[in-house]
Amino acid sequence: MTLLDLWLSRSIPMCLLLQSLVLMALCFPSASMCPKGCICQRDPHLHGLNVSCSQSRLKEIPPSLPVDTVLLRLDHNQIGAVPDQAFHGLRLLRELNLSYNAVETLGEGAFSGIEATLQVLDLSHNRITSVHKDAFARLKARVIVDDNPWHCDCALQQAIGGMAHNHEAAARVLCRSSELRDQEGRPFLAVDTDLCNLAKRTTDYAMLVTMFGWFAMVISYVVYYVRQNQEDARRHLEYLKSLPSKPKKPDEADDISTVV
Repeated sequence: MTLLDLWLSRSIPMCLLLQSLVLMALCFPSASMCPKGCICQRDPHLHGLNVSCSQSRLKEIPPSLPVDTVLLRLDHNQIGAVPDQAFHGLRLLRELNLSYNAVETLGEGAFSGIEATLQVLDLSHNRITSVHKDAFARLKARVIVDDNPWHCDCALQQAIGGMAHNHEAAARVLCRSSELRDQEGRPFLAVDTDLCNLAKRTTDYAMLVTMFGWFAMVISYVVYYVRQNQEDARRHLEYLKSLPSKPKKPDEADDISTVV
């Protein structure tokens, strides 16, 4: 066997193996990017990945999610916040499950970048009390918000107003606390008061009370100052009256006699 034959017999299998590895890397790029603690499976019907991170003890949303994720399950974790643009770049995402976490609030850009494709958003069983007024404004998805300790205020009223296509979700919002005490424990849609104007009126009343308080303090100080000065003047006058008169000098008496 010549040296050339020997080299070819050894290099051809290596080339084939290298080509196979390159093809696998090109065909399955997301498999190597699957976040730690998650399971990524390709769905041939949806032409993307099902990424399941359920019950993975996550405290934050994984920063490097596969770009071809179609279904993302982050339920039953300890996620406490949804940062702005947390899902930016997931242009194929259709379903997002964030239920049974510890999310307390939602910002304006929490779901930025996935508004057009998202079909289902599950936020049930969290600790959400407040949201930005535009948190759901551009979403077309079916939003599930059951079992959250909502604080019913102006921002929530505006956010719910932007969910006209999500009347079912809005009907499930219960006020754990409210700007109106008689609304606590009742469905949010039962609130027939404009909470935004209520907040404005409350602010106006607070400003009016504060201004009246300052005005009263100024008047009280002026009255106290005047009375104090009057008292000091009276005491000074009484002191002057109590002083003994000065005896007249002899030469002054002679001058007076001469004049007479």
